[in-house]
Amino acid sequence: MAPTVLFILISSFFVPAHSLLEPTDQAFTSVVLSRQGLDFLKDLLVDKAVSSIIPLKLPKIEKSVRIPFVGSVHMVLSDTKIYEIDVSESYVKPGDAGIVIIVSGATCNLSMNWYYSYSTWLAPVEISDTGSASVQVEGLEVGLTLGLENDEGTLKLSLMECGCYVRDISIKLDGGASWLYQGMIDAFEDQIGSAVENAITKKLEEGILKLDSFLQALPKEIPVDDNASLNVTFVKDPSLSNSSIGFEINGLFTERKRDLVPKYRSANTQPSVFCPDSSKMLGISLDEAVFNSASFLYYNATFMRWIVDKIPDQSLLNTAGWRFIIPQLYKKYPNDPMNLNISFSSPPAIRIAENDIDATVNVDLIIDVLDSSEVIPVACISLVIRASGLVKIAGNNLAGSVKLNDFTMSLKWSNIGNLRLYLIQPVMWTIIQTVFLPYANSHLGKGFPLPIIHGFTLHNALIICSDSRIIVCGDVAYKESNNFSQLLTHLVDKRRLPLLDV
Repeated sequence: MAPTVLFILISSFFVPAHSLLEPTDQAFTSVVLSRQGLDFLKDLLVDKAVSSIIPLKLPKIEKSVRIPFVGSVHMVLSDTKIYEIDVSESYVKPGDAGIVIIVSGATCNLSMNWYYSYSTWLAPVEISDTGSASVQVEGLEVGLTLGLENDEGTLKLSLMECGCYVRDISIKLDGGASWLYQGMIDAFEDQIGSAVENAITKKLEEGILKLDSFLQALPKEIPVDDNASLNVTFVKDPSLSNSSIGFEINGLFTERKRDLVPKYRSANTQPSVFCPDSSKMLGISLDEAVFNSASFLYYNATFMRWIVDKIPDQSLLNTAGWRFIIPQLYKKYPNDPMNLNISFSSPPAIRIAENDIDATVNVDLIIDVLDSSEVIPVACISLVIRASGLVKIAGNNLAGSVKLNDFTMSLKWSNIGNLRLYLIQPVMWTIIQTVFLPYANSHLGKGFPLPIIHGFTLHNALIICSDSRIIVCGDVAYKESNNFSQLLTHLVDKRRLPLLDV
């Protein structure tokens, strides 16, 4: 039994196991960032941008001015650094023109050293002085317009517009005879403001390039185990509304290191994520086709078969335990040990309905007798098991469990004559409940990863089962213990992309 229940699903119909494998660019998973999710992401990006900008060194500024009765005075501002930025207000607004991020009313503090020198006709020697100064920039406005598009299955981020404006600057000088020259230093206000605007704009441009490299380096597959991966390539461009951003992802299970999946009918072409609680940051819609792609893949990988040689009622693995149920078995092989060879005869079919998940599993159970170290198949019973499922969130995984609704059985073949199936049915019920379901649930309980970027965790999630899909709605948190810059470096280096200092 394969691990099948966690991160990505959307709509469509499952094609029988004999369908051909072929590449697909269809979307079977939708992810929507709500207004709350966009605000969270915007706040995180603003915080990271601020921390990456400071300390920021500005270029040296020189200026010569003529002062009455003094003459020409040469002034220099050096070692100018922005060491603090405080953002009081910001907002994000997606739309047809792109994603607009505005920071308003911000302040930043600078430190610098100043120097001046001059000579006059009264004194033929040069007069100079030095000191330090503190500068406060108020009313700092920053605006970005970002473009986001699909680039061969990955997200490409582009900077469409970027601007920075300084409204007001106040300067306080310390050291030497600085009080005499406050007016002269104020003459640098425009140059300081321009230097701040240019330096912040340049850093933001570099930061967007770095963030684009990060998005480009995101993997197109998420490994689930040694057999399967989730295809998380993006399909189509993101859809931007005035309050959310929607993404469409392929979302199907694929064989590791291969891009082939079962052929499915097209899913809904529009992202369909409805969260009854509008305060949730994130919505993920997973179609039943995702689960069925998992069952198809594991079935073709011959993963859905195993030999049972230990069960809670071990007497059922000896022909003596069957002497009143199948007398001819005990008569032909008295007191011989047995194995149960269980295999799926077709991929499990999963159907998702309103508040309900159903699975139909076709299983062949072969009774093997171990006679003098020889394995002797004696009979094969076909089972059609109907089960209902429950899903839950386990970390960033979608996990689940199944319980038995009912089953039917038929004799497929027998080397020991006809079997009275009504006598065998209670034994099969016990085997399903004590062997088959615990084994399946041990895998389903692990789940599979939802499409959430590394470093973010899902919180306060609720799960909704609707027609042909499972919807996960929740909030996200960022792990501050994870070094974001190291993460970017790791992913970008894997793609050998240039990594800019931020």
